[in-house]
Amino acid sequence: MSAAPINAVRPNAAPRPAESGLANRLSEGLRLPVIVAPMFLISSPELVIAAASSGVLGVYPVANARTLADLETALQSIVAKLATQGRADQWAINMIVHPTYTRFDAELELLERFRPRLVITALGGPQRALDRVHAFGGKVFSDVISMTHARKAIDAGADGLVLIASGAGGHTGSYSPFAFVDEVRRFWSGPLVLGGAISNARSIRAALTLGADFAYMGTRFIGAPETLVSDGYREMLVRAGLEDIVMTKAITGVTANWLRESLEAANFDFSKVDVAGKVDFSDIMGDAKAWKRIWGAGQGVSNVTAVESVQQIVDALVRDYAQLDALDAHLAAWPRTA
Repeated sequence: MSAAPINAVRPNAAPRPAESGLANRLSEGLRLPVIVAPMFLISSPELVIAAASSGVLGVYPVANARTLADLETALQSIVAKLATQGRADQWAINMIVHPTYTRFDAELELLERFRPRLVITALGGPQRALDRVHAFGGKVFSDVISMTHARKAIDAGADGLVLIASGAGGHTGSYSPFAFVDEVRRFWSGPLVLGGAISNARSIRAALTLGADFAYMGTRFIGAPETLVSDGYREMLVRAGLEDIVMTKAITGVTANWLRESLEAANFDFSKVDVAGKVDFSDIMGDAKAWKRIWGAGQGVSNVTAVESVQQIVDALVRDYAQLDALDAHLAAWPRTA
């Protein structure tokens, strides 16, 4: 089953000709309009490969490779295995562009060799990556959490936007997805990805109905065996519900959602939940970093009810998505009749 992306463009939106059809090209070969979001210390090459094999798009966060040699090995593995499946282009890369992240230039040199067709930038504007990614034929989407960031990314030349709305796992936004997509679509008609508590088929369909082209899903996949997390993390996800998610800037200095149980295990002082920590992404893998022992998840965590493989998760989403046609017909019948 293939779900064609939609692009609910406002009449006054200003499309850029180069973006025409880009969302459709990215959706080729997908069973669902789903991008498995890049997750720090969670996403592995195996997760990206399994995502593509299952019919969705996986994203590898290059910061997850401890060394540049590890990153080269990870990229070689992804490219080689997907090539054998005829899915050579069905993967993407995520890069941290914050000025404190010191490995950026070296990572970009490697990407120039492996040439992913899509690079998603996070924690800053896309400017650092744009020219060099465009030079090898890639596209750059910018991860944004505000209207100001969205406009700046487009003005800088981003090819698409990833809107992080409220409820997302890890670093999160504060806007309602209803308002966020609606307002962005007033000035941008290019590719649009929506993230934030999207964890089942209904929320995927809702994202498209709002005007996004793809749903960004992370938390639903954290517990999969293909990720880097511990069994303790997986079990905690299965136990968790909406009230077990805590939003704070205290851990990374950036607003993020964390599992309450992991905060408690790390002896986090909840009286400081509203105190922002220092933003510092240098030595990102350092053992002193708080995020090495505190685990993130989004508000859709209650949809993680068991430890399932990526294939099992995607198959269930595809099945449930197909059943939504009947629901759409029911909802379209208004006013209701007895």
